[in-house]
Amino acid sequence: MPKFPRPIENLITELGKLPGVGPKTAERYAFHLLKRGAAERARLAEAVVAPDLTLKTCSNCRNYTENDPCAICGDERRDRDTVCIVASEQDLLAIDHTGEYHGLYHILGGTLSAADGVAPSDLNIRELLDRLRRDNPKELILALDPTIEGEATMMYLTRLLAPFRMRLTRLARGLPIGSELGYADETTLSDALRGRREIAAEKMTSPGAG
Repeated sequence: MPKFPRPIENLITELGKLPGVGPKTAERYAFHLLKRGAAERARLAEAVVAPDLTLKTCSNCRNYTENDPCAICGDERRDRDTVCIVASEQDLLAIDHTGEYHGLYHILGGTLSAADGVAPSDLNIRELLDRLRRDNPKELILALDPTIEGEATMMYLTRLLAPFRMRLTRLARGLPIGSELGYADETTLSDALRGRREIAAEKMTSPGAG
């Protein structure tokens, strides 16, 4: 027998699918929404559905946008000789908010993970290669999380991108091992960007290696 009426149970179930939301938090959110009134819930529902109606993917960097190209790719003031490769939209925002980086981006849509079944074909790698052949930038920055998955993705891309003979760099090691770029503070990210190093000049190692 349901603990709550079926509509409330359904609401709690859906809220519980959000990252970091456990059963108790989902219950709290559900009853908070019920107390907000029908008009406010309708506005929230509209905001949830609206992205499906108005958003598209930038054909250049793969970011969410209302117009193609997105505001960043369409900004002629950006440095078009540098492309920063990130895993997610959140990582793009985290880096851009530092004000330290003024080039373009490419969103992979995740990182390689054998455990989760994420293969190269699941990421925006083919789109990246097509873009490099077309635009021929001078530097690629691999700005991926310093995790096992992030390191594996960087190693794969390093081998894959070697024939392009572009300058290939990675963020400095100031980022703690196992951390996520989207949660790093702006000062740490700024330092990592300024201290980025040539990947060819160092030996790629797994997290925790000497």
